[in-house]
Amino acid sequence: MGTKNLYSTEAKEKIKELAESIDFAMLVTDLKSEPFHTVPMSTKEVDDDGNIWFLSNKTSTHNKNIEREKRAHLIYGDKGSFEFLSIYGRASIHSDRDRIKELYGSGDDAWFDGVGDPNITALKIEPDDAHYWDTKNGKVISLLKMVGGAISGNEPDLGEEGKLKV
Repeated sequence: MGTKNLYSTEAKEKIKELAESIDFAMLVTDLKSEPFHTVPMSTKEVDDDGNIWFLSNKTSTHNKNIEREKRAHLIYGDKGSFEFLSIYGRASIHSDRDRIKELYGSGDDAWFDGVGDPNITALKIEPDDAHYWDTKNGKVISLLKMVGGAISGNEPDLGEEGKLKV
């Protein structure tokens, strides 16, 4: 696997590409305590600045953790495509109703009492440090390349990995 670090615009584009295609992330909060609090979250948007947005209940444990400590870690993984993304950053809670309406989708009715639910907040994660692994070929092709490399003794090209500096 080759290393390709990405900066600024390219880094933001890679975060958007992977976070939106994988969709679900594990949001880790309360990083000063063990065990960390971890919860699955569905990505609502990656904005032009590379910030990742989610919807969350204002009374949730992770919202309470973010109120105390702004540090958060997002872990994305798609075993089917062998794409992975790790983001460490600053979380903030937003209650702007217009922003919540922009992020809200019909699937969110499973978690909230409609877009007007007073308990909905928007979470924004601003990346400080990010790393990606992207095979570009998917799981089956990557496994075949690994087998071919093992037989030939040559290192297979399995894709890219690197740091993302927004």
